Amino acid sequence: MRKFHSYEEVDKDVHYYVPRHELIDRACNSLIGDTPEKSGHYITVWGPRQSGKTWVMREVVRQLQAQQPEFEVAILSLQSARPGSTDEKILQLLVTQLKIGFKRDFPIINDWEQLPTLFTSDYFDKPVILILDEFDSMGTEHINKFATEFRHIYISRQNEVSQPTGQKTYLLHSLALIGVRSVLGIENKSGSPFNIQRSLPIPNLTFEEVDSMFHWYERESGQTVHQEVIDRVFHETQGQPGLVGWLGEQLTEDQFNKETSKPIDMALFNQVYGAALYVLPNNNILNLISKARQEPYKQVVLELFKTDKKVRFRYDNPTSNFLYMNGVINWEREEEKYYAKFPSPFVQRRLFNAFADDIFPHVGQTYDPFDDLSDTVTDNTLNVTNLMRRYETYLRQNREWLLRDAPRRKTDGRIMEATYHFNLYLYLKSFLYDYKSRVHPEFPTGNGKIDIIIKHGEKMYGMEVKSFSGERGYRTALTDTATYGKQLGLSEISLVFFCEYITDENREKYQKLYHNSKTGVTVSPVFVVVGGT
Repeated sequence: MRKFHSYEEVDKDVHYYVPRHELIDRACNSLIGDTPEKSGHYITVWGPRQSGKTWVMREVVRQLQAQQPEFEVAILSLQSARPGSTDEKILQLLVTQLKIGFKRDFPIINDWEQLPTLFTSDYFDKPVILILDEFDSMGTEHINKFATEFRHIYISRQNEVSQPTGQKTYLLHSLALIGVRSVLGIENKSGSPFNIQRSLPIPNLTFEEVDSMFHWYERESGQTVHQEVIDRVFHETQGQPGLVGWLGEQLTEDQFNKETSKPIDMALFNQVYGAALYVLPNNNILNLISKARQEPYKQVVLELFKTDKKVRFRYDNPTSNFLYMNGVINWEREEEKYYAKFPSPFVQRRLFNAFADDIFPHVGQTYDPFDDLSDTVTDNTLNVTNLMRRYETYLRQNREWLLRDAPRRKTDGRIMEATYHFNLYLYLKSFLYDYKSRVHPEFPTGNGKIDIIIKHGEKMYGMEVKSFSGERGYRTALTDTATYGKQLGLSEISLVFFCEYITDENREKYQKLYHNSKTGVTVSPVFVVVGGT
């Protein structure tokens, strides 16, 4: 029986997969070209790690070899090329890979000007379609040297417009460069010499594709997978192939799925999801978190947790580009503007947990052991408004040491909003620890919106957390929170506003219950003063 798979190449004979015919056909058509008798296109193939770039392009090679015998086709890996390698080592690696890919001898070359000669009739009888995988493994200097020579080949072929593709001086009909980041020009301050390529992004799996893999598993195994589980896998991963395969592995293999006579239900999913958040290693996620922790990228990631304003996304910004290509962020369109967002709820939660632990390894004492807490919490009840008043007192009393090393914006030196989200979450976990309550953050939109769900006693409590930005934002937040409360199935929900200060008059004005007649949900606003810088 097949298995779900998350690392290295998917084997169609033993793993669940989706054919991705449209994407493969698009890549084939680009490489063959609009007028195949003249030339194909030189393209870049890119996408975040574990998005399936290599698998797609290997399928392209298979299809071209089967359907286009008039071309010689090969995919070569430059993974062994590392930043700091000498020119000689890089060129020797290319020649070695050409020998392996095309099963013939090529001469050793010593300088870059000799590279085009490898693609002449001395070594090929047919036009060549070449795919270079892991092209961005090497340093920018060598990337640009490769690009310069490939551009020379391309322009030379274009100049021989009257010659058919197989009779041109250089037989490199088309070229695909595969990488996890934009390898051509983004980091090259002097500009890219390779400006003739098309771009082929590798998108995530669609819901239908994810759904099809789990139904394929059902047919082969005979074990039912509840549709709610499939829906949740897609929601948490947004179709990122590596994460879909990874959760599929955990859900269907015997570490967790011990009774295959029973359906895979939400109880099993919650068990797997909890393990995925806290105890299961995943190299892709660990690498992603490592990248997010680095400066200057950390500042941008922390900015994404703020709730009063979205962060603009610009692909030509080196920081945005780096985070996007390493799977830390994605983008969304809103009218004619583009904004950065986290790529999936699972990734956002892993980043949230990582930064919360980094910034607050210890939250201190959340209440005096001799305090009477009955106005806030009992075994079966929870008063969120009073809990937030206690949190405000805790923050005021511990601010000096608690926020001493908190991350600050480089622009004005102020403490970043995300700091308070992390601290509030950890405070709630600590405060309610002895009551065995469950506290977890929710990220329904991927940018700015943070909710905290508390399961205490036999009841669920919802808290939407925002920064107070003014009257208009306040009104919008009330209606949005009411809608969210209805989605949760709650008749009451709390709306927590962080602010630097508030007068007693404004507390009385804004901390009034709001009942939304459309949803039937009552929103309880509460303000938490976090102070200034």
